[in-house]
Amino acid sequence: MLQETYQKKAIPELMGEFKISNRLAVPKIQKAVVNIGTGRIRDEKQLEVIQKHLSIITGQHPVPRRAKKAIAAFKTRVGMVIGYSATLRGKRMYEFLDRLVGVALPRTRDFMGIPASAFDRDGNLTIGIKEHIVFPELIGEDVRFIFGLEVTVVTTAKSRQEGIALLRSLGFPIQKS
Repeated sequence: MLQETYQKKAIPELMGEFKISNRLAVPKIQKAVVNIGTGRIRDEKQLEVIQKHLSIITGQHPVPRRAKKAIAAFKTRVGMVIGYSATLRGKRMYEFLDRLVGVALPRTRDFMGIPASAFDRDGNLTIGIKEHIVFPELIGEDVRFIFGLEVTVVTTAKSRQEGIALLRSLGFPIQKS
C-alpha cells in the first residue's frame, strides 16, 4: 500500500514541489534499518527473546552486532554481542513501514507526531521507540520484559527538506515546523 501511494501520489507531488523533470530523480526510500542495543543485558535467555521478538517484528532474522573494542566501564569485551540489527529492503521494508506508520506509532504513549529534528541533513529519518510492544505482532506473545528499538529510514533525498516532503507525502505523521 505504501509503495502504491509512492507511485501514484508522492512522485507527482514531489516532481511539482521541487521542479524535478525526471521521475527517476525523485527521492525514494532506500532501506529501513531496525536496531536494538543489548548492552546491559547479560542473560542468554533474554538475548534469545530479544532476537525472537525482533525477527517477529521485522519478518527476517536479525544480525547480532558485536563489540569491536573492549571497554571496561561498560563491561564489554571484544566480540561480545551488544545489539541486533535488521536491514529491510523492497517489499518487506514497505510492509514494515506501513505497520510502523499505521499501527505502531499511533499506539505509542503520548505520540504527537515525528519531530522535524529527527531528520538529518541528508533527509534520513531516525526515530526511537521506547516500547517494542506497540507492534501488533506481539499482542498475543508472552512478553516478559519491554525493550526499546531504533528505526532509521534511509532515503535518496539530497536535502533535509526533500526527505521531510517525501515521508510527509507517504503519510508519515511529521509535525509542522
